[in-house]
Amino acid sequence: MNSVSPSAAQYIGGVMQDELVDSRRQQPPERQNSFGPRLPQTLDASREAIREPDEMDKLKAKMMSAWNNVKYGWTVKSKTSFNKISPVTVLGHSYLLNSEDEVERFSLAFVSRIWLTYRRDFPQLEGSTWTTDCGWGCMLRSGQMLLAQGLLVHLMPRDWAWPDKSLSGSQASRCSQKKRPESAKDRQAEPIHHKLVTWFGDQPLAPFGLHQLVEIGKGSGKKAGDWYGPCIVAHILRKAVAKTSVAQNLAVYVAQDCTVYREDVVRLCDLSLSQTVPDPSSQAWKSVIILVPVRLGGEALNPSYIECVKNILKLDCCIGIIGGKPKHSLYFIGFQDEQLLYLDPHYCQPMIDVTQVNFSLESFHCSSPKKMPFNRMDPSCTIGFYAKNKKDFESLCSAVSMALSSSKEKYPIFTFVEGQGQDYGLEGHSSNHSGPAAHILPPGKLGRSDNRSNSDEFVFL
Repeated sequence: MNSVSPSAAQYIGGVMQDELVDSRRQQPPERQNSFGPRLPQTLDASREAIREPDEMDKLKAKMMSAWNNVKYGWTVKSKTSFNKISPVTVLGHSYLLNSEDEVERFSLAFVSRIWLTYRRDFPQLEGSTWTTDCGWGCMLRSGQMLLAQGLLVHLMPRDWAWPDKSLSGSQASRCSQKKRPESAKDRQAEPIHHKLVTWFGDQPLAPFGLHQLVEIGKGSGKKAGDWYGPCIVAHILRKAVAKTSVAQNLAVYVAQDCTVYREDVVRLCDLSLSQTVPDPSSQAWKSVIILVPVRLGGEALNPSYIECVKNILKLDCCIGIIGGKPKHSLYFIGFQDEQLLYLDPHYCQPMIDVTQVNFSLESFHCSSPKKMPFNRMDPSCTIGFYAKNKKDFESLCSAVSMALSSSKEKYPIFTFVEGQGQDYGLEGHSSNHSGPAAHILPPGKLGRSDNRSNSDEFVFL
């Protein structure tokens, strides 16, 4: 029954299930051992060295963009049915859609999430001729949405909602699509909202834009045009936040081997430890986004983990899950009954020049929620959490541990332990922390196996 221990899996790469197979399958004929015409070997080698798209790649990207717009253009605006009996959960908040007021609250909660999708006609990605991420950048876009949600919680008032929009469709018609009156708090928050979106713009200098993320990904052997998995994206986001000064007083921690090492988080966030003479009474503490790459089963999602995933999405500290269905990345933000609620990055939109004053935010927010069954969820995913201060971090550890204990499986999705892990970083090399390493299980309890998963993403211990 797909009974795979998430805490017994060690990441060695960052691709979703079937992505390696799919990436080989979709390469142009010149790169396969086909019977079609081949370019000279030296030219192949030089092009491969910089992974520059050829005419076939460009044509395929244009066709993919057109196909995505046909496929997702109408689905983005199509209606999704919600029942009035069961509550809808969105990142720790619950809505029972049995009144217009509740529908409006849910509308504002959903539309206020930052929506980041494929874009086209942006400046060329360095070292390539790619000007779109259509067909290959969906996991990076899902990762951007996860980080954007963490930044919203970090920078905006706790109850902030985008005042300019409400849901389209039948729910909105019942609410007469009226704008929420703008308050003084909204006026103060809106410049921050605009600034936050600029950080994800498709410009080379945008700190969390596609150009920067692809550049960081080169450190792990990834290039523009490659597929990215939820684990490698987690490490790319960590590097991106560490590299910039725009996200002040914020750090990103990525769990190792499905384990959150509390001492590592403390060392990352407790600013008093970096002082020449540590001051235990100091209240200086960095806010932290905790990203936990996990695998919820073998070839398919283990149904025993569904209740646990629901309980995690019910937590205030949860900022969502990046994963999706096989070969199709999505950003999960909630659920109703046995259906996950998500934002889809696959709609290809023109680039917005975020350097312009008062650029439109319209394409960075989605007004049409979508759902999919839990049993279609790819087991490979990354779960995100946010803690503003040390007290919030302690509460997060307690609340998440309680949610994890709801699993029917004997193996939890992941664990919190005291002590330190090894910093594998983005490149997979250990930096050998001083001090004792923590153990999840007593030595000798589990032995290494020579068997690996088909995706080569995990080594099962």
